[in-house]
Amino acid sequence: MSKHYRMNITLPRAVSEELESISKELGSKKSHIITQALELYFDELDLEIAERRLEEFENGETDTISADEVWKDLGID
Repeated sequence: MSKHYRMNITLPRAVSEELESISKELGSKKSHIITQALELYFDELDLEIAERRLEEFENGETDTISADEVWKDLGID
């Protein structure tokens, strides 16, 4: 079971009202809706970061390490 942390956030009035409306309509806690929304948003950000890193690799802006080199560095030959 994961731990939960209490946070205080400030939202624009329109977002707060929409959250309240959706919460009532779905019968879900606002914290649950916010958690789901953040998880989806983090997935989008992960994709954006991956695409950015791929572009850097394709443009020769970053180096890579072969699997053999990783195994060797870890002492797993």
